[in-house]
Amino acid sequence: MIAETVCSAVSAAGLGIAAVTAYRKRFLSAARIAAYSLVPVGLVMTGVVGWAADTAFSPVAWAGFVVLGGAWLLFSGARAVERRRGGTRKERRAARAADRSDAVAPTASAPSLGPAVRPATRPAATPRAKSGDDFSDIEAILKKHGI
Repeated sequence: MIAETVCSAVSAAGLGIAAVTAYRKRFLSAARIAAYSLVPVGLVMTGVVGWAADTAFSPVAWAGFVVLGGAWLLFSGARAVERRRGGTRKERRAARAADRSDAVAPTASAPSLGPAVRPATRPAATPRAKSGDDFSDIEAILKKHGI
């Protein structure tokens, strides 16, 4: 009974604010405020508020929420462990067998992968010149290109 009264008062106040907003020639905002202010009355009329009030004060309902939370924790914990391990034991064995069989082609006598090729090494970097010699590097580059 109190929840219905509070929702009706909130809706009446919201409609009053919408009327003031419309008086100030802000019709779009007034329509939006009116829509929001009608929601509590609609929830009371459909019975959602009564159901929520009955649920909020019911110890059985809270125990049900605790059970649901425990089930969710168990489920998410099991999924986390399964992801860390890589699936079930059967799946891990199949994955290991697939890794071993993919290394060599079925008709090849040697592994399919060729010898590893290393990229060419870069020459060692020259130490930085002093601040007065900065332009000498630029001059050398320009001379090299004939400028």
